[in-house]
Amino acid sequence: MSKDAPIHSWPGSYYVNGDKRWVSGTLSLTRTTVRFTSEQCRDALASFPLSRIVEIKMESSSFIFSALTVLEQGNVKHWFGSLRPCRAAVFHVLEHFWRERLLSPSEAQAQAPLSKGQELISLVSGAQRRLADTGKVLNHQGEQFDNMMQGLDKIESDLGVADKLLSELESPPWWPFGKLPWRSQQEAKAESATKAQFPRGSGKAQKVICSIPAVVGRGSDAGELKPGSLTLLPSALELRDASGQLVHRFEREEVDDIRIHNPYEISVRQRFIGKPDICFRLLSAKMAEALSVMEVQYKKKVEFTSDYTAFQGTPSTTPGSTDSGAAFWGAGAHGLETDVPVEVPAGDLTQVQLHVLQPTVTEAEAQELKQMLLQLKSLALEAETELERQDEALDVLTSSSERATMSIDKHTRRMRKLL
Repeated sequence: MSKDAPIHSWPGSYYVNGDKRWVSGTLSLTRTTVRFTSEQCRDALASFPLSRIVEIKMESSSFIFSALTVLEQGNVKHWFGSLRPCRAAVFHVLEHFWRERLLSPSEAQAQAPLSKGQELISLVSGAQRRLADTGKVLNHQGEQFDNMMQGLDKIESDLGVADKLLSELESPPWWPFGKLPWRSQQEAKAESATKAQFPRGSGKAQKVICSIPAVVGRGSDAGELKPGSLTLLPSALELRDASGQLVHRFEREEVDDIRIHNPYEISVRQRFIGKPDICFRLLSAKMAEALSVMEVQYKKKVEFTSDYTAFQGTPSTTPGSTDSGAAFWGAGAHGLETDVPVEVPAGDLTQVQLHVLQPTVTEAEAQELKQMLLQLKSLALEAETELERQDEALDVLTSSSERATMSIDKHTRRMRKLL
């Protein structure tokens, strides 16, 4: 399907200025365009690119109550009314995608056609970003392993203190009184050492892997969409409003499924038995940045819906798309196999033959591709090293936890004998 597949659609009505009447239909938002289609004749009554929008407002007058107006370049004003589920939800989504498109640094370059060398660089750049995001997740995971090893070291230290105290309780048998005088001092020292090792409020704030602006709505239908943000942490997923206040926090183990409706819209759900599920729907123009991280963190819980197939034909929808990449590589390989008769004089060549003789990838693009591939190799080697280190850390954690379990069981038996 073409890249005009709608990101989101809302039923409503449009005011046709020439006929002075309202027409019911569907307001749709695509990656680059806002379009209103009539319900009866299925014709596009209004269609204009996001780049031509000057202002989006919620207005009302004596003729129209709770309408949404879009001012286009050339002082052309479009009126939309009776929007469902509500006017505010449509306003927040349209404003978000319009502002993000204005802030995009590559907006001026997106309209120009890319050469094969530039497309190659774009594909490698997408793979590089994906590998860099994976490296960030691995780094945070390694930090969690380090914290677990520190916790096990503290547990083993406490078990050593407990072993000494139990040994003192078990001896000497000749003391006639109930409590040894030096025992209370040692217990106090052990308690103070334990408090020093585990101070209150010593928990460190988790690092942010990715944070993007988004339009957040509660529920699967997301009737009330409001501007906010999506923040990905190593062990959680946070949703915040426009003022930065926490709306909801999903712990990593609490997320049951993440449904990807299209490259710009997802829904996150936590299921319950006996009470309603907690579900949030999110739309963002920068959702691809978060998807590359979520596919690594929640790979078994990510589900692509049937609506997502409408965007698979668009090369720029998802970074590093396999379909578009395969089609491009196939075209590039076919172009490399073209035979050009080199014995024909240059003056007798036609324009088509001259175009074939031109290199598909320039020298500068080839050098840039070489540097990017070297960086990809370096990132892959670093990821491999980190994975090997984490495997060793897991072996140490396993043996340490087994020793700690055996020590705890031994101390439990000794304490039961003393009681």
